[in-house]
Amino acid sequence: MTLPKLTYRVWKVWRRNAEVFTKTIFVNFLPSLLEPILYLTAFGLGLGAYFGADAFPGGYIQFIAPGLIAISVMYGSFFECTYASFVRMYFQKTFDAIIATPISVEEVIAGELLWGATRATINSSIVLAVVAVFGLVSSPLFLLIPVVSFFGGLLFASLAMCFTAIAPNIDFFNFPAFLFITPMFILSGTFFPIPDVIQGAAIAVLPLTHVVNLMRGLLTGNFTALAGLNAQSIAAIGVVWIAVATLTFFVLSIYLMKRRLIK
Repeated sequence: MTLPKLTYRVWKVWRRNAEVFTKTIFVNFLPSLLEPILYLTAFGLGLGAYFGADAFPGGYIQFIAPGLIAISVMYGSFFECTYASFVRMYFQKTFDAIIATPISVEEVIAGELLWGATRATINSSIVLAVVAVFGLVSSPLFLLIPVVSFFGGLLFASLAMCFTAIAPNIDFFNFPAFLFITPMFILSGTFFPIPDVIQGAAIAVLPLTHVVNLMRGLLTGNFTALAGLNAQSIAAIGVVWIAVATLTFFVLSIYLMKRRLIK
C-alpha cells in the first residue's frame, strides 16, 4: 500500500457532487434544521426538566447540544460515503464515467472523501446555528467547530469508504450501520455521560467519543475528563487520535477502492 498520487483534479470530483447537492438543497437542508430543533425541544427542554442540577451542571440541554453537533458530523459523512457513494459507483456508473477522463481512480475516491467531509461540515454548521438560537453557545472557541467538523467528517468518510470498498451489495451497509454506528451513537457521551466501565474502551476505539468531547469543550469552554485523565489530556489525545486515524483510513480507503475498481 502506497500513498495516493493526487492532483488538483480531486476538486473537480468534489465540485461535481457539490453541484448535484445544490440542485436538491431544500431537501438536504430541511432534515438538518428540523432534527436538532426536535431533539433540543423534546429531550433538552422536556426530558431535561426531570434532571437536577447535580446530574447535569448547566442543564441537560447544554449537555446534549454538543452531542447533536457531533452526531451530525458522523451521519453526514458516513452515509454520504456508504449509500450515496455506492449508488454513484454501482448503479449510476458515475465513477466509470469520471475515470474515462484524465481523472484517476485515486482522485475520484479522494474527491468523494472530501465531499463527505464537506457534507459533515455543512450539517454541523446548521446544527450549530440552531444551538446558538437556543442560547447554548458559551465560549468563543465555538468558531473552531467547523474545523473539527471537517476533519472529523473526513475520518468518518474514510471509514465509510472502507466499508463501501468491500460491500457486495447495498444491503451490506446494514451491518456497519447497526453494529458500528448505532452503538457509537449511544455510547460516546452524546445523550448521557460515558459509563465508567467503558471509558477506556470508548477512548481507544470509538472515534465519536473524541469528536463529542472536542465539540463539548469548544461549545462550552469546558472539556470533559475521562478514564482518570484530566480534561486537557483528553482533548490533546482526541486531536492526535483523530489526526492519526484520519490519515490512516484515508490512505487505506483509497487503496481498497482502487483494488475494487481496477480488476
